[in-house]
Amino acid sequence: MVEIPRDTAPTAGWMEGREHVLPVRIYYEDTDFTGVVYHGNYLRYFERGRSDFLRVTGVAHSALLDQSVAFTVVKINLEFRRPARIDDALLVRTTIDGVKGPRLNFSQKIFRGEELVCTAQVEAACIHMNGRPSKPPPSLIAALAPLIG
Repeated sequence: MVEIPRDTAPTAGWMEGREHVLPVRIYYEDTDFTGVVYHGNYLRYFERGRSDFLRVTGVAHSALLDQSVAFTVVKINLEFRRPARIDDALLVRTTIDGVKGPRLNFSQKIFRGEELVCTAQVEAACIHMNGRPSKPPPSLIAALAPLIG
């Protein structure tokens, strides 16, 4: 059996210009008793979108952890526009708006076809494993620079 290094394992989604697109299917476990997506699950979809955005751009969380660096969400603003429902096929679209000091700002949207379901403005901070803020490593800045809008 060929062992695939964890940093090169398959990624989810693809890039369209400077935007990462992640498909998400809504399963029964994602919904409340009415078949509508539970509001807290949107945070999971957005988290997956940001994680795979970084992975597709060559930034692996495991490699950052090896450097004792991680991310924490400092602020998130969600706007629910339409309910997502069981069996929906959604697309999570993620862009990075800027990096300033330890902070990274992302814009995210979830679509069902052409219909906007939910938006998020996310401010994340790069931190050392001791919890203190840290400027992102130069390799992260270099990977993100061409994608910052």
